[in-house]
Amino acid sequence: MTSIRAVLGAIVLALVATSTAFAAEARWPVKPIRLIVPFPNGAASDVLGRTLGQRLTEMYGQQFIVDNRPGAGGLIGSDLIRQAAPDGYTLGMVGQPHLSNALMRDPKPYEPLKDYVAISLVGITPNILVIGKGVNANNLKDVIALAKANPGKLNFGSAGVGSSSHLAGALFASKAKINVVHVPFRQGGDSRTALISGAIQFYVYPLPAIAGMVRAGTIKAVAIATEKRSEAVPDVPTSAEAGFPEYQSVSWFGLIGPRALSKQLVARINADTVKVLNEPEIRKKISLQGAEAAPTTPAEFDKMQRDEYAELGALIKEIGMKAQ
Repeated sequence: MTSIRAVLGAIVLALVATSTAFAAEARWPVKPIRLIVPFPNGAASDVLGRTLGQRLTEMYGQQFIVDNRPGAGGLIGSDLIRQAAPDGYTLGMVGQPHLSNALMRDPKPYEPLKDYVAISLVGITPNILVIGKGVNANNLKDVIALAKANPGKLNFGSAGVGSSSHLAGALFASKAKINVVHVPFRQGGDSRTALISGAIQFYVYPLPAIAGMVRAGTIKAVAIATEKRSEAVPDVPTSAEAGFPEYQSVSWFGLIGPRALSKQLVARINADTVKVLNEPEIRKKISLQGAEAAPTTPAEFDKMQRDEYAELGALIKEIGMKAQ
């Protein structure tokens, strides 16, 4: 009898716990939501995260708090998302570094396709190549010629080993067959200062991170690495227009959560994110920031990450990229 009572008691407790969890999800959100961004203020993921978060704050009546956790090329932020409680109150805005950080390390710090749940792709951004002060170049072909004439003497910056900007810069160097030196930066402001001072010669940014300075003329852009020009910086030519069509490069950013986040919450957050990203005023705002709103289903975003994981693995192997 005792064992039967114990079993029945366990079943009752499980049912109560399940009922309580469903009730909590039905009321979600009842407190602020933390959106972890693994890069500093002003990074493309930060810009998109704040745009989406502001509108969701209005929709939910609960604040979306952007929590910038830069470091190790995005690794620190990704790991915080992995460790978070799967209750919908901690989400993450990640991009390519979320995948590349795992590919560059052995053993892997986490499994990007297993330890997280995909919610929705948020935006796709063209990458833009900008040059530093004192660089004797008027266009992209000039940059390539300068690098070939001075092997190993030009520096290019990034937001860290394995970051979107590192991958984009390394891909450019590979396509152009140039020998340049990679200089990683922890803070976005430091890289901009280095460009303005001439300490580094070029940088390939996701456009939202640098569009304002390009428009202001503070930093010179030589090419957008996509097939069409951007509404945010319409005077900047595409890489094809600049004479180097071989170079195409974009970055992407999307919402994820801890692996055990329930299907119900994933569906709810996805539906609301898609609704926001399809609003004409939000799409326009994101376009002017230099990105393109790109909402998806969770399954579509999951597949995109899996495909990208395979492609990045091949690129990282080809160029011999390793975590430092």
